[in-house]
Amino acid sequence: MGENATQAGSSGEADLADRRRPVWVVPDTVPAIVPRSTWVTQPPWVAVYRWAAIGGDLLAAVIGASVALLTRFGYQVGAGYLVFGSLLPLAWVAAVGLARGYESRSFGSGAEEFRSILRSGVGLTAVVAIVSYATKSEIARGFVVLAIPVTVVIALLLRYGLRRDLSRHRYRGRCMRRVLVVGRNGEAATLRERLEKRPADGYRVVAVCRPRGDIRPGTANPPDSLDEADIMAAVNRHSVDVVAIAADPELSGQSLRRLSWALEQQGVELIVSPGIIEVAGPRISVRPVAGLSLLHLERPSASAGPHLLKNVFDRVMALILVTLALPLLLGLALAVRLTSRGPVLFRQRRVGRGNTTFTMFKFRTMVVDAEARLADLTPHSDGNTVLFKLRSDPRVTKVGGFLRRYSLDELPQLLNVLRGEMSLVGPRPPLESEVAKYAADDTRRMLVKPGLTGLWQVSGRSDLSWDDSVLLDLRYVDNWSMTLDLLILWKTARAVLKGSGAY
Repeated sequence: MGENATQAGSSGEADLADRRRPVWVVPDTVPAIVPRSTWVTQPPWVAVYRWAAIGGDLLAAVIGASVALLTRFGYQVGAGYLVFGSLLPLAWVAAVGLARGYESRSFGSGAEEFRSILRSGVGLTAVVAIVSYATKSEIARGFVVLAIPVTVVIALLLRYGLRRDLSRHRYRGRCMRRVLVVGRNGEAATLRERLEKRPADGYRVVAVCRPRGDIRPGTANPPDSLDEADIMAAVNRHSVDVVAIAADPELSGQSLRRLSWALEQQGVELIVSPGIIEVAGPRISVRPVAGLSLLHLERPSASAGPHLLKNVFDRVMALILVTLALPLLLGLALAVRLTSRGPVLFRQRRVGRGNTTFTMFKFRTMVVDAEARLADLTPHSDGNTVLFKLRSDPRVTKVGGFLRRYSLDELPQLLNVLRGEMSLVGPRPPLESEVAKYAADDTRRMLVKPGLTGLWQVSGRSDLSWDDSVLLDLRYVDNWSMTLDLLILWKTARAVLKGSGAY
């Protein structure tokens, strides 16, 4: 097959003989095509990031060793511990390297980077314990218990700062990996859209490679298949760093294996989309069966044990938070009472787990006749097809606007958590009128308790469309874990302090 490149947005007029040849569709925003060098080189930002990560890990280990030595021995440190403390930074960098903490594919990925540091801490502790036992060395446990955990914590903080800096660059269009998307028309378009939706992940689609027959629906000729020669021609033509394969039965098995070998020679990364969306990594595993590498999709966590743990965690944390925030709750209640006529708390029927209804509590942020005035304001809604939202809602009181901006009006929902009707983290608690409009897929939101916060709270809040809100809730239901809950709680504080998307 020959090569036929067309710019995105062009008319693409071609004769019938060219219609079945592969086409590379290039987005308008991509700079001029750069021929690929015969030498495999990495972008300059990769080396900068790697050396910054190594430097941060060395600094973390130096601080960890210094804190442990001074805390355990003061200023009377033996020569043996000075040598051990001096070797710790080198051992730490080696441990992170063995845990693949310096591989470019994990740079900016967040979870994978942090997991490599945690694995390094556990691994290095195990190595020190084994070596100490094998050589019968008397290494003070207090030194090890302090040095490695302090190193891990500081390394995590430094890597988090480095990742945030990389994300800022990527939102400005820098430090990106050039991606060639390969696949059929619909699958390729979906994969391209998802890769471009999150600039912080660092993927920039520079071309889409698909058969010509896919571009002209209704043609009498069936679409051609893409082979290794077509894809490698596009790789060299557009100087890409990553080839992303959309779900395509034509590109599998031995053909995909040969393609991976060819890309390996060019130093190009290969990623394959299995076509499964909104499923987190812990639920996906690859297992060898009958000589084949099969993708296994685990069921969502539905056993009683994890949910019992979540229930206990929710109630204990809610009790602690209510106790600590009691002065704030009393102050907010007094402010609501003194600045507007009506009750302090607003009570509303919401739908919880298993479609059971309950009374949800909030600080009142609107005038007492807010519900009666809703019909007049509905045509001016800034929300979506299901939820009513109004940026400048005249029913909101002055104190209520402040409470809404920083989500302080939702603090009484801690009482719902204590009563077991809500969770600290979960889908948004819906109204009965909203549930009546749910599609079949939307009802999966009711498999878990609604939450005081959730993915919707840390991903845009009221600025989200209905489809995005549902997608986030379903993602949470399908991928729930205690780790995810803790991560959402961590991100909630930042989202609330910013006050973005709340009105």
